[in-house]
Amino acid sequence: MDAYLPKDMTSKDPKAPGEYRYAGEELHRQWKRLHRGDCEPWPDGQRIAALARQAGFADLVAARGGTAAVAEGLQEAWRQFHAGDFVAAVDLGDGLGAPGASVANKAVAVRALYPPRSDPQQLHKMLTAAIARGEGAVAQLSDYPNAHYMLALVLGRYSQRLSILKALAQGLAGRVRTHLERTLKLEPHHAEAHVAFGLYHAEIVGQLGALAARLTYGASAEAALGHFRRAAQLAPASAIVHIEHARGLLRLDAERYREQAQSLYQRAAACEPRDAMEDLDVGHARRGLPDRG
Repeated sequence: MDAYLPKDMTSKDPKAPGEYRYAGEELHRQWKRLHRGDCEPWPDGQRIAALARQAGFADLVAARGGTAAVAEGLQEAWRQFHAGDFVAAVDLGDGLGAPGASVANKAVAVRALYPPRSDPQQLHKMLTAAIARGEGAVAQLSDYPNAHYMLALVLGRYSQRLSILKALAQGLAGRVRTHLERTLKLEPHHAEAHVAFGLYHAEIVGQLGALAARLTYGASAEAALGHFRRAAQLAPASAIVHIEHARGLLRLDAERYREQAQSLYQRAAACEPRDAMEDLDVGHARRGLPDRG
């Protein structure tokens, strides 16, 4: 994983702070475009009310001023996320209980992928808190695709800070798989879950070899490639889909897939960023393919 982290990242999160601040109704107008990869629904009062009825956290909603107030708070958390203030997105999302876990955990996942120069222990604490927050959200919102996906995402980021063998020994791979499978059962068009599941298969095959990966974890190169293809079909303009696809190919066979991975990095570099996260992704791609997979 470390080979994929930019070596010149500073403590500033987005490349152009504030450039992607979607004020007022502009966030709603851009929502589908911004969330093509994760299929997050627009968080309006009607949706919050429906979630509250389904999951039984009406008391939480009432304590925070009602459905409209919670919806506005959630929209603001996503606004901060897209603008690149990931710390504010975590704080705002965390204060909204289960409905805010998705934005908070996605913000943590971005910081884990592109960490500023800070105390590694602080990032470790953010990830462990995100995992606990995600587990709480899944318990309350068991049929909400992104409750599962964002938990899988932070579990994956946590795992990537360990060796793959340590992550496997701790049972993290099985937890990631469970939540990715649930995500895709609930939302088959979730491009980011497809690419994450492809990477799951690729990393296990790359570490254990094809036979052991299949027998022990049900992982295969064929499944990895299938998920990568589906993700690219669903979100062809997503830089992170192309980057993670390239990374997965290099895990499977760096020599065989080197040229294809380079092409995917070039496609990612050519993407037009729609928010601060994608600005980081595109900037990473423009630095070029790492020397090793």
